[in-house]
Amino acid sequence: MEEKSFFLYKGLKKPLVFKGLKGKYIYYAGAAFAGTMILGIILSKVIGFFIGIALAFGIGGGLMWNVFRLQKTRGLYNKTTNHNEIYIVPIRIRLKQKYEST
Repeated sequence: MEEKSFFLYKGLKKPLVFKGLKGKYIYYAGAAFAGTMILGIILSKVIGFFIGIALAFGIGGGLMWNVFRLQKTRGLYNKTTNHNEIYIVPIRIRLKQKYEST
């Protein structure tokens, strides 16, 4: 039997990339997948097998879509944006200079 393998790409000063997801979004997608599996098991026991699995796949697909949407809109590094606001912070500068007499 042939072993299945996946490539994880990581370069110098580059984020980890797997199946189009980067960095922390790989973990978000893994958590969404695991949550979908648990939800599928619970819903299949409570509601019924086919309806529960269909609902779990629908919710899981929505979660995965949300992970890709978050990656596209927020990006890998959440930086605070400056909504055209100017902050003026007063700073006292003390210069200590020594003068030598010539």
